[in-house]
Amino acid sequence: MATKTPDAPASATSAPPAAVSGSANETGERYILRLYVAGMTSRSSRAVENVRAFCEKHLEGRYDLQVIDVYQQPALAKSEQLIAAPTLIKKLPLPLRRLIGDMSNEDRILVGLDLVPRT
Repeated sequence: MATKTPDAPASATSAPPAAVSGSANETGERYILRLYVAGMTSRSSRAVENVRAFCEKHLEGRYDLQVIDVYQQPALAKSEQLIAAPTLIKKLPLPLRRLIGDMSNEDRILVGLDLVPRT
């Protein structure tokens, strides 16, 4: 279960995977996501809210989201070679993808996470 400390954003974990049927982008694959933020600025807060809302809408029951504050855990940011925050990294399913920004463009996230084909 995720906990929240006063100075760091919480890690969120969704419910267990549900049986999903449908198109190729709804295969039921589990998505492992990490959102790196720089403190709790308005941009970081907006990114957290946007990613959580996106995941509940498009990946309900089949994602794990970890929110990491680069100020609290700089070694993780260094190991990922981050150049900007907020950055969303899709670890699984492969291929690895990185998205930078406040995650307000839903279409860009759909394409970036390979949920819809690139056009």
